[in-house]
Amino acid sequence: MTTTSKYDTYTSPLAERNASAEMLRLWSPRHKFNTWRKIWLAVAEAMHELTPTGSPSVSEGLQTTHAPGVPAPQALPDGRAACSTGSSRPLVTREQVEELRAVVNRTNPDGTVGITDDEMKLAEKYERELRHDVMAHVHALGDSCPKAKGIIHLGMTSQDVVCNADLDILWQAFHLIESKVARAVFSLAGPAERWKLLPTLGFTHYQPAQPVTVGRRCAMWACELDLARRAVGERVGFLNFRRRGLRGATGTQASYLELLGGDGELVDRLEAGMLYELDERGYEVSPWMSDAEADEQRVRTADLLERRAKYVGAIHTAFSNADNAFSTELDESAGKNKGSTEDKLLEEAAQLRAMSTRDYQNKQARAYSWRVFPVMGQTYPRVIDTFILADLASTAAVLHKIATDIRLLCNRKELDEPFETKQIGSSAMPYKRNPMRCERICGLTRFVMNLVGNAYDTAATQWLERTLDDSSNRRLSLPEAFLALDGALDLMHNVASGIIVHEAMVRKNLMAELPFMATENILMACVKLGGDRQHYHELIRVHAQAAGMRVKQEGLDNDLLDRLRNDTNFWSKSRGGPLSAELDWDNLMDPMKYVGRSVEQTERFIKEVVEPLREQYGDAIAKLGESSPKV
Repeated sequence: MTTTSKYDTYTSPLAERNASAEMLRLWSPRHKFNTWRKIWLAVAEAMHELTPTGSPSVSEGLQTTHAPGVPAPQALPDGRAACSTGSSRPLVTREQVEELRAVVNRTNPDGTVGITDDEMKLAEKYERELRHDVMAHVHALGDSCPKAKGIIHLGMTSQDVVCNADLDILWQAFHLIESKVARAVFSLAGPAERWKLLPTLGFTHYQPAQPVTVGRRCAMWACELDLARRAVGERVGFLNFRRRGLRGATGTQASYLELLGGDGELVDRLEAGMLYELDERGYEVSPWMSDAEADEQRVRTADLLERRAKYVGAIHTAFSNADNAFSTELDESAGKNKGSTEDKLLEEAAQLRAMSTRDYQNKQARAYSWRVFPVMGQTYPRVIDTFILADLASTAAVLHKIATDIRLLCNRKELDEPFETKQIGSSAMPYKRNPMRCERICGLTRFVMNLVGNAYDTAATQWLERTLDDSSNRRLSLPEAFLALDGALDLMHNVASGIIVHEAMVRKNLMAELPFMATENILMACVKLGGDRQHYHELIRVHAQAAGMRVKQEGLDNDLLDRLRNDTNFWSKSRGGPLSAELDWDNLMDPMKYVGRSVEQTERFIKEVVEPLREQYGDAIAKLGESSPKV
């Protein structure tokens, strides 16, 4: 049977029902394959810039460190490689780069950018024949770039493309998750502020406990979610600009060493150039500086280091001349590092001034090394995926806890999540108002939490330099974790933004248990009036258990306070009791007496945590899409 409709095949509920358009785009085939193409373009640009007049070759037996009598590949005046014993033409010509750039960056008639639907279909055809996704796209791109066809993927292994692309997409997806976690924190801060003065029954072990306020409970949820945001933010920072680089089949860069005549410094510059061209961040020093530009920067940097050394010396002198105990103590502390710091700065400046132009350019190229993992096999270390999925799972756990709490409070008729005019709670029971959004959050987050084991298994079973069993699993576990959590975060924002608080039920439920809550205060008051703590604890326990059984077995009101008032142990000596004065029974049923610092803690959290985040994430959150359930 020919499939002609989406209704004739399986489609992922994550795409159809849960994930946002923004997250789906990041994990779409078009975005992935466009990222691959940008990497091929960046490598081609770097190869052209590095070998503009010809490509060096490796003489037989040539080592990375050139042996005596073996001529090293020559360099142009600006440090780029020129042909010595190899071809007289560059590895990649300007014409090939421009043809490749035109295809990679083009705007198509249908409004898409880069790869077209027809090209993706052609790649699918190639993959059915070749059984290799990367080579399928190499051929498809080559068909669109006939002049550049022969240099696409030159020197590269598949993971020079895939891993670099994956890390970029992971960073983008994490960045979106971070913004959505922050938005969920803000949405919980709204009801925290609004209901900070509304006392409600607290629970430990899901048994009635000391009261809090509704707002304080929302602030507690927001605080836990903010902790998850911090962890996600750290991961975003770690992944920012992080790449596999150009490392070849087993991570040794052997193919690039072969291409560049055995010159390891040129390999460093090629990798730096690829990173520079790929990310277009603009903050890093270009690896393609001319001689004049490199010398100017080298001298300017040396001047700056010398000025810093002079400043350190001046500070030391100032402290040495100060005539007080504090300055002496500070001088002694600073003096321990002063000499070494000043000497180090001057030494570094002297090294720069003595450095040749090419050595300085190579030094700048090596400065890119922080962006790649120092030693790896064929892929970036798969333990990184465990960090990623663990952070997503931690965020999911917090969302699950919040959604579960809301579901429990819906059962007590204290809260309701948003419920639309025509929404149906049950097909059989028309009165039902099920918390379906929170139930869906729990289901999605449980799925995310259980995906993390895939990453641990994959990292643990990467034999030696790499095995391919990671690929099929990562195609599922990584995108689906992000898609599921993305949907759950949207739902949490929707629920928190529209949460309904039933004040009358909150008060009713609290007042039914408040006599029990008052017992701790009564106990402390009795001790202050001369009573024995252990004796009164036992008296209150007996009365409380009896009152509780009356409520449970007879369905009657809680009469604990009446029982205590009628017990002579709680009377003053003037009435024949043991206490030095009468207990203040009139104020015992004021709920706000029992919420502690709930209001203060809520206000402080909003002021010190939430408000600063508004400035940090305001612009990013303003760009986020709708958070209502898709279905």
